[in-house]
Amino acid sequence: MSIRVTVWGENVHEQKNRIVAGLYPDGMHSTIATALNRDPGVTATTATLQEPDHGLTPERLAATDVLVWWGHAAHGDVQDAVVDRVCDAVWSGMGAIFLHSAHFAKPFKRLMGSPCNLTWREAGERERLWLTSRNHPIAAGLPDSFELEHEEMYGEPFGVPEPMETVFVSWFQGGEVFRSGLTYKRGAGNVFYFRPGHETYPTYHDSNVQRVILNAVKWAHNPATRIANPNAAPNVPVEVAPEPITERGPRLHQAGEEGFR
Repeated sequence: MSIRVTVWGENVHEQKNRIVAGLYPDGMHSTIATALNRDPGVTATTATLQEPDHGLTPERLAATDVLVWWGHAAHGDVQDAVVDRVCDAVWSGMGAIFLHSAHFAKPFKRLMGSPCNLTWREAGERERLWLTSRNHPIAAGLPDSFELEHEEMYGEPFGVPEPMETVFVSWFQGGEVFRSGLTYKRGAGNVFYFRPGHETYPTYHDSNVQRVILNAVKWAHNPATRIANPNAAPNVPVEVAPEPITERGPRLHQAGEEGFR
């Protein structure tokens, strides 16, 4: 059975910016989903902010093994009820991948429990990504480093919790460095943050970036049965108290008794 992926896109820049529309005429979400669908083990579909429930109904999330999220200009427009639904799905076992400006997405900030803030500069600089965990599954098939000719700079400090592993770090032409590929475990769900992907650059057409996202989908997939209600335990009452223990265990020898050692 293939991994079921939903690629969620804000789909705002594509409607308002001619440069973005030229690079991604069907939306960044469609470009990412098309690349994922080249792998026979993945079935990727898309959802956008503009759909009812932002395309993330309970039924849709129940049928999603891994959610890929890209957002930037409209984080505040995402309904809190949908945020709750997404986080519950992750805690239950759905994988989640947050791309680029999704560091400020409501679900990511909720899952991290931190400000998720950083420094940034949009100057079309070269970015070089270095592998820092060579044998990690997300790094499979990648060179030790690869470059993106033009990208937005993100710089440290990055206000997120310490990750399980840092898979990539980035160097930018202006001299800054950034932790660009971070893994987390939230409940039963695997979470990956990947930095590249500014909308005015062709980042999601890059074969190495596509490989990272595909690898991350396979890493984030949890084949185990979802936890039915991740918020139910352990905060539940115990209705019947156990029977009290009335029998004593073996009596300890007192000093001076026969057999005492």
